[in-house]
Amino acid sequence: MKKEIWAWGKSIIIAFIIALICRQFFFTPVKVVGESMQPTLQNNNMLIVSKVSEFDRLDVVAFKTDKYEESLIKRIIGLPGDLVEVKDDVLYINGEKVDESYLDEYKNHLSSHEVLTEDLKITVPKGSLFVMGDNREVSLDSRIFGFISEDDVIGEVKFRYFPIGEIGIP
Repeated sequence: MKKEIWAWGKSIIIAFIIALICRQFFFTPVKVVGESMQPTLQNNNMLIVSKVSEFDRLDVVAFKTDKYEESLIKRIIGLPGDLVEVKDDVLYINGEKVDESYLDEYKNHLSSHEVLTEDLKITVPKGSLFVMGDNREVSLDSRIFGFISEDDVIGEVKFRYFPIGEIGIP
């Protein structure tokens, strides 16, 4: 009986250590707080963030910031060196129009004289990212608090595991 208890105990301890290592270096859970990423992500969605993914424009990432206690989740719009421009509610990166179909739901509800994203023109500095939420009207993002450091990115959002009815890749 002692041998069996010891065998189970070792297995549980090893599993716990492996889980800690994976969480520290490979992935971590993150909770969505607020409405800034709607309709892509909803308040209180629970996500898995990959700490080892390479990220690119339009990827959804979690990052930390000194200005807010919790991690924020936004979409990468501009990478270092990019010229980010919004003209007449259309996003251009380095002069090329970018399809933002994830904004269609919001743009369809605007009147002809309203815009979802105000005009802007900025160049992203080295080592930084320009991020925006999908719900542009309420999102606190780089338009408000400025660029984020690439070093502050926790990782790329890969999987939603709560609510149960929305499990999958967001």
